[in-house]
Amino acid sequence: MSTSEHERWTGLTVRRPDDVRAEAGGPVPLMWQMQKLTEHNDRLMNRRLPADFPYEVERGDAGDSLAALALGTSIRRDIAMERASRVREAIELGATWGQVATALDVTADEARDLLRRWADGQRKLWLGYEAEGVKPIGMDADEHAAVLALAADENGGAAA
Repeated sequence: MSTSEHERWTGLTVRRPDDVRAEAGGPVPLMWQMQKLTEHNDRLMNRRLPADFPYEVERGDAGDSLAALALGTSIRRDIAMERASRVREAIELGATWGQVATALDVTADEARDLLRRWADGQRKLWLGYEAEGVKPIGMDADEHAAVLALAADENGGAAA
């Protein structure tokens, strides 16, 4: 992302999770979102300081609360969207389903189901773009089949 995009982001007023998008509509880096959230949270925490606090501080308002809620929702969504792709990477890099399940605090079956549902969504995304005549993103049929096979392998990335 460019310096001008960062400047635009820094000055942007956030009130809804959908406000958290780059100028071209793409995602905003999580680090930028966390930085903005921290600034709003700091001002909100300053509200708890005594009125006679010896240093000048900026105190939060309703806008800070709304921004913190919207940013928190956006961050949660962005992290959730990455979850299944990280499962795929872990298995491809040699992790077992048991290890992945432990990292997610779910069962191995739930971890495999997460990967399957994500792969199906990526395939639908591809097909939707393809139907519109737009260069597809998501998973083509071969990649989709490979990920489903990965999810079906009970050993995961462990050597057989």
